[in-house]
Amino acid sequence: MSESVNIEKKYNKWIVVLSVAIPLAVAALFGINLRKLGYDVEPLTFLPPIYATINGLTAMVLLMALWAIKNKKIQLHKNLMKTAIVFSVLFLVMYVAYHMTSDSTKFGGEGVIKYVYFFILVTHIVLSVVVIPFVLVTYVKALAQRFDKHKKIARITFPIWLYVAITGVIVYLMISPYYA
Repeated sequence: MSESVNIEKKYNKWIVVLSVAIPLAVAALFGINLRKLGYDVEPLTFLPPIYATINGLTAMVLLMALWAIKNKKIQLHKNLMKTAIVFSVLFLVMYVAYHMTSDSTKFGGEGVIKYVYFFILVTHIVLSVVVIPFVLVTYVKALAQRFDKHKKIARITFPIWLYVAITGVIVYLMISPYYA
């Protein structure tokens, strides 16, 4: 068995576990408000603009990583992709922390804009779950130096991840006037 296949097999269980555990943990933690449970914690209301900025930075890093690989700057591409993953993890931690300490904000727009907002929000949420295994598989293919397979799946992963990052910023901009 080749080393690349061993690397992929080694990580396949983790890909499945993380692809299921992350969305379940976020959903579970999203429903827990520490203040409503009686804990004396300050609402982390300063986090939404920070995690929206991180989403924007993720989008920029993804675009720079695409540029880097198209220009055969492989080490830069690797570093940028690792940065994008770190940014996504930071976003997730801040997002959960905010929702565990603060009441959810309701969108106050009316008419067509309300439907536009909810379309963007729902597609953002669904694709943010869908993209997790794609990112992990794409990353593992690169670790295993299976660049033919990496490139093939990256063509699917990249636009989904970019959409999630950009729509995260759009959702924030659309709901930010309604924060208490």
